[in-house]
Amino acid sequence: MPEEPPPEIAELLGCGGKIEVADIGAAAIAETPPYKKLIDLGLARLNAFDADVRQHDELRRIYGGDLALFTQILGDGSEQMLHLASPASGMTSLLQPSSPGLAFFNGFTAFGEIHGSERVTTTRLDAVEHLPNLDYLKMDIQGAELQVLQHGVERLRDCCMIQLEVSFVPLYENQPSFGEVDVWMRDQGYIPHCFTDVKRWSISPVRRRNSDRAPFNQLLEADIVYMKDFARVESWDDEILRRTALIAHYCYDSFDLVGHLIAKLQDRGSLPPGSLHRYLELLNKSRQPQAQ
Repeated sequence: MPEEPPPEIAELLGCGGKIEVADIGAAAIAETPPYKKLIDLGLARLNAFDADVRQHDELRRIYGGDLALFTQILGDGSEQMLHLASPASGMTSLLQPSSPGLAFFNGFTAFGEIHGSERVTTTRLDAVEHLPNLDYLKMDIQGAELQVLQHGVERLRDCCMIQLEVSFVPLYENQPSFGEVDVWMRDQGYIPHCFTDVKRWSISPVRRRNSDRAPFNQLLEADIVYMKDFARVESWDDEILRRTALIAHYCYDSFDLVGHLIAKLQDRGSLPPGSLHRYLELLNKSRQPQAQ
């Protein structure tokens, strides 16, 4: 049976092969992840990391054949302690919860209560067998994100976009702050593209509307998307431009970024004249907003 033709945007960009996506902490999905549309359209394959094999059947149900499952706990390759919190809290981590950090926010002392710890051997991202080099990474692992990034430089060498959870007020001991993560990402040639979510929380003991979850102004954490630094775009090969554009279009509705990259590909002669005009026509056809 012949394969379905690629969607029009993918056909216009002419990417070779499927986008390799990794989700580290894949079972901790409270909502539809941004990459799912790429997978549903047959444009990407998911490499999902979750050490809890009880989550794997549900991941298989959602993603079918475009899925590779990994059970490694990622880190720096050393033995570490995994601190187990209530599954409902989502605060199980390689890092020990910080009592002052938790106490600063309403409700977090209970969220961060540790029910037990176990010694685990972590694996460097660069050392994971059968994992391809990645085009797109999403990671939410409760404060250990920078440790994984630092030991995955080769796997991420050509990674187009990286979505991370970052903290403004650390909830764990020795947790890197947003500033530390940002400096490291910039040193690797990335810049912030957008926040997909910014979470605020009320400061103890004052509560709003008698709820822990109704915030005032204090920042807690955010999901931030990094892209390769456009100032270095002349050094990107064509495939990185194409894949960045594909991810930006389907995962983040970043149509202005896509148009910029298509224009670059046009200027290089890697896309035919009129490709940008065709892209804008396709946006109008699908009734998506078009930047002026």
